[in-house]
Amino acid sequence: MARGMQSTVSTARNARRIAGFSPSRANWMSLAMIAPAVILVLALFIYPLVYGLRLSLDPQTGGGLFANYANFFTDARERATIWNTLRLALPATFINLAIAIPLAYRMRRVVRGRRLITGLFVIPMTLGTVLIAQGMLSFFGPAGWFNKTLEFLRITDDPIRLIYNKTGVIISLTIAEFPVVFLILLGFVSGIDPNLERAAQMLGASGWQRFRRIILPLMIPGIATALALSFVMTFAVFPSAVMLGQPAGETRVIAFAAWQAAYERFDFSAASAIAIIMASIEVLVLAVVLGARSRLYRGPATGGKG
Repeated sequence: MARGMQSTVSTARNARRIAGFSPSRANWMSLAMIAPAVILVLALFIYPLVYGLRLSLDPQTGGGLFANYANFFTDARERATIWNTLRLALPATFINLAIAIPLAYRMRRVVRGRRLITGLFVIPMTLGTVLIAQGMLSFFGPAGWFNKTLEFLRITDDPIRLIYNKTGVIISLTIAEFPVVFLILLGFVSGIDPNLERAAQMLGASGWQRFRRIILPLMIPGIATALALSFVMTFAVFPSAVMLGQPAGETRVIAFAAWQAAYERFDFSAASAIAIIMASIEVLVLAVVLGARSRLYRGPATGGKG
């Protein structure tokens, strides 16, 4: 056996020598392949973050190193933007999950018209938040098709207000971010071994029991990924909050506060501080989500397929 192992190692070394590879050369090739990605991350993410952090610690109005942060948290109107943003981001995120989980579970198998249905769900990704908001203004407005239809059917006499409030912003965020959540969950649930569900069915488990005890626990990594990504995108809400909400009231979000600091007061230092606070909240929520994922699921990242 020892001779066989030595022969195998020798053969592998000879193959690498013939191919012209060496361990050091292979390492350099690996570094060269990841170098463009590292440079891109440094240029587009790390450098702006470090620059913004440094700028936030240099307040234009003076008052010390952390004056911008102190001004933000001592101002009740500015501080309320955190709660305003969470009241929009969290409901939209959980609504997307509540709709996408059973839909992805149903669409994991070969269904007639699956490509067409999936394509219809993906269309909002191509529109963008501004176009979605513009469409909602026409559709849900007092003279829009939605209220006109309700009046024609004599369901209501007064128009239902679904824009220029928090409800309109949440609807817009749900429409815009649902395709991402759905595609993540669909790809993940499609990777779960169907034999697990067949075995449970043979043992007498009902459809609900199979979903609750087998599929849903294996979907936890995908749910956590979709939740984290959806929250980050909805927490950065800006156009929807301005076009469909009340930017001076209940939908004055933290991104809008940063925009006002930068382009109305021209205080880029304060705007950078607000952006850092915004990023810190997102990182905190991501840490909670990933921590919960590691506690609830300890299997392979691929779900049902090890």
